This record gives sequence, C-alpha cells and structure tokens, in this order.
Amino acid sequence: MHTRLFYTRFWWWVGGLGVVVSLVGLWASGWQGKWVVAPPAATAEEVLAESQEPLVPLPLHVSADPARVALGERLFHDVRLSGRNTIACATCHRLEQGGADGLPRPMTATGTLHARNTPTIFNVAFNAAYNWDGGVYTIEAHAERVLLSPALMHTTWPTLLAKLQAIPDYRAAFTALYPGRLTPAHVLDALATYERSLVTPNARFDRYLRNQPEALSPVERRGYTIFKAYGCVACHQGVNVGGSMFQKFGIFQEAPHDPTRPVDLGRFLLTQVPRDRAVFRVPSLRNVALTAPYFHDGRTATLEAAVSIMARVQLGRTLSPEDTHAIVQFLHTLTGEYQGRSLATLPAKD
Repeated sequence: MHTRLFYTRFWWWVGGLGVVVSLVGLWASGWQGKWVVAPPAATAEEVLAESQEPLVPLPLHVSADPARVALGERLFHDVRLSGRNTIACATCHRLEQGGADGLPRPMTATGTLHARNTPTIFNVAFNAAYNWDGGVYTIEAHAERVLLSPALMHTTWPTLLAKLQAIPDYRAAFTALYPGRLTPAHVLDALATYERSLVTPNARFDRYLRNQPEALSPVERRGYTIFKAYGCVACHQGVNVGGSMFQKFGIFQEAPHDPTRPVDLGRFLLTQVPRDRAVFRVPSLRNVALTAPYFHDGRTATLEAAVSIMARVQLGRTLSPEDTHAIVQFLHTLTGEYQGRSLATLPAKD
C-alpha cells in the first residue's frame, strides 16, 4: 500500500512537472501564447469532476457556425483541394476509422511512404500543438502546411483559389460567409471551423466522470486505477487524455524500432536542440481503440502491445497480463460519439 501511494504521488509530481516543462518548452520554441481556441466554459459538474480526477470529460456541445461547418466539411472531403485532384483531407482522416486511416504510414503525393503515422482528426480543438513534432500551434497553420506540402496535398494557393472560384457552389458559399474576395484565410477558416466541430463526447468514461460509476465495469475501473497509479496519466492528462505536452519516446530504455529504417529524431529535426532527440507530441488517447496501428511510425499493430511497450520504455514497468488487459479495457471506454452515434458503429462516408 505504501509503495503504491509513493508511486501515485511520485507520478502526480512528475505529471505536474511535465506540464510546466512542456509549457516552458512551447514558449521557448516560439509558441508565445498562441492557443487556438479556448475550450468551452466548464459546467458545474465538469468543475466538480476536474476537482476530483486528473482527467476531464469532453463538453457535450461545442458552438460553431453551421454554415461554415458545412462548407469546411465539403472542402475536407473534396479531392480538388489537392494539386492532382486525387486525394482529400478525408483520404487520410477517415471518420469511420477513428479519424485516422488504419495504415502504419500513409502514401505521399509522390508515391512513397510518409515518415510518420496519421494522427486522428477528432478532438483536435483540444490539442496544444499539431503534427508529431508539434511544428505548428493552430489548426489553420496545420491545414495550410498540409495543403502546400509537396508530400501531402501538393497544391499552391493560386491554383487552389482559382479552382474554388471557378465552381459556382463554392463561389456562392464563400461570398455569403466571408466579406471581400476569396482568400487563403477564408479557406483555412472554413476547414478549421469544421475540424473544431469534430468532437466526440459522451464516451462511457465521460459518463463515469459525470458521476455515473455504473458506466464502467469493475475491470474497466481497475484499468483506470492502474492507469493513474502507474503514471500513464502523467503525460496522458486533461480533457483530451493527451495532446498537451511533449515527451521523449524511450525514457527508461530505448523503444524498439525497425532496424531497416533510420531512427526518427522527432522534434530535434525541427528545433535542432539536443534534448529534443526522440521527443514527440504526446497523442490523445480519445478513441484510441479505433486508431491502430500505434506510435509515431505505426510500428505496433495492437493496443495490448502498445500498452506493454509504453509501460516498459516510459515507466520502467513490466505489466502482468491481467494489468495489461485491465488498462486496455479502460482505453476502450474512451471511444466517444460523433453526431449522437458511437464511433465504433460509424458508417463509411461516400
């Protein structure tokens, strides 16, 4: 009992320190307070839940202009946003696959494999940074990077704006919603408005946090207890169960990797700061049961294997099969709903 209490307090301290370090790191790397969007004001029950737990339920509703959401959704699914009219944002971010693509690594526009796994698009409004290296701090900046990247959408603003201006429906929608001529900022605002609407509330775990203990089974509750006691919550914390800090992948020992591929140096490639070697943005665990394969390079096919690896290389623990099973069962309770329907049963969009 004393040992578990020590570890609990120790990892709580580490978690608090981690948040401070991550925020200082964001400031030093040029963040300077560029929060994208403040989460909606918490309700009384959310404040109560937050006072008792390190994790917070997603808001049941978010405010957004329906017309801009609809325009952004259309853009998100339109292959004409790519330079070659072959891929859309939704090609890699498939809502019926947890907002990812189910691949270890996606194909680039030039037919090679991308270096990193596709993160989920769901709940991105609650992330503090984007991409695995945290290279941008707004959804708009992330969307622009994707559109202009030769490896991804491979377009240019003159080309894209000319395409949209030539389509009567788009021209009418942008004229109605945005003043003046069509601009890159208008396109990015529509895309970002839609992406911010992709919130998946009412997971069983959220209901548990809202004082519905029966929402979780005994083994799922045990998995959550282990998740907190062993220190997973030190990095996977807050409303998005992650997404708010950076961490080295391989603290207690080097993480296993494919010897035929070069080691990914993570944020170091962006910052050139030695301490950023093998440092990546901590991903959200929301809907994680639907977003296999796992890690920045999609190296791990199953949630069970991912949990075991994380315990070993991040926490210095070897989990028993029973503990692994309990944590995995807890992670399944993080699957939420989109437009009132569980993501686990969301049909494919044509």
